[in-house]
Amino acid sequence: MMVVTADQHASKRRGDMVENLLADLASWQASHRKDVALPLERTVGDEVQTVLTSAETALDLALHLIRLGDWAVGVGAGAVHEPLAATSRASSGPAFVHARTAVERARGRGEPVPVVVAGDDPEAAGDASALVQLLAAVVQRRSAAGWEVADLLAPGVRQKDVAATLGISEQAVSQRVRSALLEEERRVRPLAARLLRRAAGEKGEA
Repeated sequence: MMVVTADQHASKRRGDMVENLLADLASWQASHRKDVALPLERTVGDEVQTVLTSAETALDLALHLIRLGDWAVGVGAGAVHEPLAATSRASSGPAFVHARTAVERARGRGEPVPVVVAGDDPEAAGDASALVQLLAAVVQRRSAAGWEVADLLAPGVRQKDVAATLGISEQAVSQRVRSALLEEERRVRPLAARLLRRAAGEKGEA
């Protein structure tokens, strides 16, 4: 199981953004509802938490939060006490402890990017953290032009279609794809998800 906890940066100075985040992520939750064991909710102060059944979905949420730029993100990979309670706040288990450890590390200055994985398998969790941080660094540095293409280039959508939507040439779309490292991110995500599953104690090759 994957527990994702996010803590807002500088909430005292910038104001509480939790309710806005929950509203903004409503469509994301709807599109990933099959993998949401417990929905995003405020847990304490300016933190939010969700419980997910899929490593791929946990990775997607973590990178989405990094894209927003206002959050430190901890991913706890491991077991939970079942049955889960009605809310994340009322639930417990090692994955919740790992998520707490991870988010506390993520909001410290010792991490190059504010996202950390902790899990039942510490070695795999360390490997997962390194790779997820690399992906997060790509996300952080992607330009607005790159995101225009990234947001439109869904599976099955051709670069030609994106070019027509944006009113630019196919060559310009291709250049944005290369600059934004979209293909590199697409290829690395499955490896990061496998490492997350390993961090949770699941067996298999990474």
